[in-house]
Amino acid sequence: MATDTRLFVAECDYKRLDVFLDGQTEEFTRSRIKKLIEDGQVSVQGKIVKKAGESVRAGSEVVLTVPEAVEYTVKAENIPVEIVYQDEDIAVVNKPQGMTVHVGNGNAEGTLVNALLYALDSLSGIGGVLRPGIVHRIDKDTTGLLVVAKNDKAHVSLATQIAEKNARRVYYALLEGCVKKDNGRMITDIGRHPQDRLKMAVLPDGEGKIAITDYEVLARFGTEFTLCKFILQTGRTHQIRVHAKHMGHPCVGDPVYGHKKQKFKLSGQLLHAIELSLTHPKTGERMTFNAPLPPEFQAVLEKLTKQYGVLPF
Repeated sequence: MATDTRLFVAECDYKRLDVFLDGQTEEFTRSRIKKLIEDGQVSVQGKIVKKAGESVRAGSEVVLTVPEAVEYTVKAENIPVEIVYQDEDIAVVNKPQGMTVHVGNGNAEGTLVNALLYALDSLSGIGGVLRPGIVHRIDKDTTGLLVVAKNDKAHVSLATQIAEKNARRVYYALLEGCVKKDNGRMITDIGRHPQDRLKMAVLPDGEGKIAITDYEVLARFGTEFTLCKFILQTGRTHQIRVHAKHMGHPCVGDPVYGHKKQKFKLSGQLLHAIELSLTHPKTGERMTFNAPLPPEFQAVLEKLTKQYGVLPF
């Protein structure tokens, strides 16, 4: 595929360059457009512009350059991965604990992307060389469902559904302590921790990105633990884990945001993406997928159930 150069002329004033380009193209997500702008692939009136929020005046000529596609350099690996569903457009995967979703930060092998390159016949290229097919992520030690795009058209559709909150993502988490309210909604800004750049944190309004999480208590085990259902309305890095900590009830086993002393010997946080609902990019069919709790999570619940009683679901 050769480099693709496109010329657009603004018919009126626009407050943001990315908004203008989003209205001119159908195959790119807003995040993809923003990345192209930041990479210097957009010019306005002959001048390279690297700010997505740059204004565009009526009559301005905007040139968008889409670089030539690069062949995958991440190698395919024969790593067992549970594919819950797949067709020619999408695949739904049940990610195990301990597996990073994509290459990066020193992880060149053993990722979900390495496994998918081996297991699937195609992946979308919008995520770039290191993240082919990846529409959304879950943390290394979080288990459960995520959808993968097998072509660019499916990728755009799925990314739009997530951005517009039309895809439903449900998680179960075991939390430390007793969550008093039966349900609620957390709305905060989340961004990099001001002291520890490897962590995320709740920040003052306007200093991070808006993060919205709904929760519902499913079971309380005395005052020690609470099993909660979380529904993501946005998808910030570590969102549920950060919001759980902000509630004063971090995820059990969380090595970053949880308590140092743990009752159970766990390999990571008990947080599982249990349900995923989406609209199929091609057929328009509403589809719902479920993945049972992993053995480690289930074993802890069985111990607590024996101690405190039967779970109410």
